[in-house]
Amino acid sequence: MTLSLFDQFMSPVFLGVPLIALALTLPWTLFPTPSTRWLNGRLLALQGWFLNRFTQQLLLPINLGGHKWALLFASLMLYIISLNMLGLLPYTFTPTTQLSLNLGLAVPLWLATVIIGMRNQPTVALGHLLPEGTPTPLIPVLIVIETISLFIRPLALGVRLTANLTAGHLLIQLIATAAFILLPMMPAVAILTLVLMFLLTLLEIAVAMIQAYV
Repeated sequence: MTLSLFDQFMSPVFLGVPLIALALTLPWTLFPTPSTRWLNGRLLALQGWFLNRFTQQLLLPINLGGHKWALLFASLMLYIISLNMLGLLPYTFTPTTQLSLNLGLAVPLWLATVIIGMRNQPTVALGHLLPEGTPTPLIPVLIVIETISLFIRPLALGVRLTANLTAGHLLIQLIATAAFILLPMMPAVAILTLVLMFLLTLLEIAVAMIQAYV
């Protein structure tokens, strides 16, 4: 049976258990476990330093009032990075290539930011729907356009994450297939193709991190 290139994005099932559930729980095993000792090991100290620097860089563009959401932002970003990186390993499944999962993460968080903004600063939140200095005849049109852009923001972010990861995985699979076919016929071309796949894999690692930040 000929397999489609998109079969790699189907959630596999083993013994009746969907492996997407195991993939979603894997990142939690990477978090350091609490310790009662005053001095931790080198690995825990390195993880703690990384999380501190990571959170500091993440909260740089946010004012002091938004620092109370540091735990949520840092945990969510590390979680998405772990899921994105998981798909770059052989014989694994990438949950973030599923649009349903990305929308399930994007819509509640987007709705929470809109509700909190309307409750705490309703004037500022509504002011974003009308840019300053807008000509009077364009005010109704711009309000409608800004409202539509506000509502499609979670859909745009979810589709962007899904499309970028899906395109990267398809390119890696196509180049790997080409290198495998060319190896017995043209070894030099196959080696160049493998070098290209290695560079593309490095690019995919960067894309996985950047998409989690976005």
